[in-house]
Amino acid sequence: MSEAGDVMKMTKLKNRVTIVGALVNVFLSIIKISFGMLGQSAALIADGVHSLSDLASDLLVLVAVKFGAREADHDHPYGHRRFETIATVVLGVGLIVVAAGIAWDVYERMLQPERILIPHPSAMGIAAISILANEWLYQYTKRIATFTRSKLLLANAWHHRSDAISSIVVLIGVAGSLLGYIWADAVAAVIVTLMVAKIGVNLVSDSIKELVDTSLSEEMVDKIRAEIAATEGVRNIHLLRTRQMGEDALVDAHIVVNSRITVSEGHMIADVVRDVLIDKFDDVQEVLVHVDPENDEYLIEQDKVLLRQDIDAYLQRYLAENYHLIDSFRIHYIKGNVELEVVLPQTMFSLSQQVSTIKNRCLVLEQEVEQISSVLVFFKA
Repeated sequence: MSEAGDVMKMTKLKNRVTIVGALVNVFLSIIKISFGMLGQSAALIADGVHSLSDLASDLLVLVAVKFGAREADHDHPYGHRRFETIATVVLGVGLIVVAAGIAWDVYERMLQPERILIPHPSAMGIAAISILANEWLYQYTKRIATFTRSKLLLANAWHHRSDAISSIVVLIGVAGSLLGYIWADAVAAVIVTLMVAKIGVNLVSDSIKELVDTSLSEEMVDKIRAEIAATEGVRNIHLLRTRQMGEDALVDAHIVVNSRITVSEGHMIADVVRDVLIDKFDDVQEVLVHVDPENDEYLIEQDKVLLRQDIDAYLQRYLAENYHLIDSFRIHYIKGNVELEVVLPQTMFSLSQQVSTIKNRCLVLEQEVEQISSVLVFFKA
């Protein structure tokens, strides 16, 4: 299947599981809030609002998935994955606000004991239905989230699991109230709000870390580093940066290779590193590899770097009338200096006097130009 086909398939799966979750949450919200009001259970009403917040999150997920699935374009060369991340932040903040509102209402009731309600036994049945429905939603959503590698769906799955757990708390609270512990239902409501708030804080915290390009986990970075180091031709890694974008991980690496190999061989080694990382790690979708001839992380930068045109000008000046006799020259930038290789054609092998003159003038060039550490003269093979 093509990459575009894969994206379309993933998007359909995300939409389907989210729509199913939304329909279930509509049903649960209605029966919880209705029976909570009729059965006088503050905990069940709080749980119903929790389900209502899950419904809102489902709608938010649908919108985020739609925008996040867009192809990369001129303004967004890395794609639109972070629409899902932003949606997760909004979702987390919404949960915190909902939890605070419920907690405040319960707090006011606890200050006035006469307002504490004794729930009806029917609230226990509704709580049991909620536990079963939300646990099924959790398993279903988590399976799709794992398959599509969607953190947003995984967050939504945990919403369903938290709803199941909160319904267990409601069940215990209602049972306690019916057994004569009049505070049990209110305490259960407070516990539910704390759970909802904690999930909201975790979602906001994790998403903000992604938005500010926090690195992948230390364990993941170590595994990536080990794979790069094991690639043939890589001598060292002196810079490795990672970040997350939606469900995708992006990697930037500086690798050190043999300083004497050709540019094309260095490029080939970089391509191998990229392919290995994308093949080994499902989350890694983009790898940028910079090839270095040495570990230049701590080298002091030169005020004036000699480029090819500068060196060519030096050769013309020092070789003078013999400049036209050289075939080519190669430059190596090593340890902050330039190593120069002057290549002569094979036809000059027998012209010992001219060759000797070129060598002597190259030696003078090496001695007089500070940035050039050595000049070697070769015959073309």
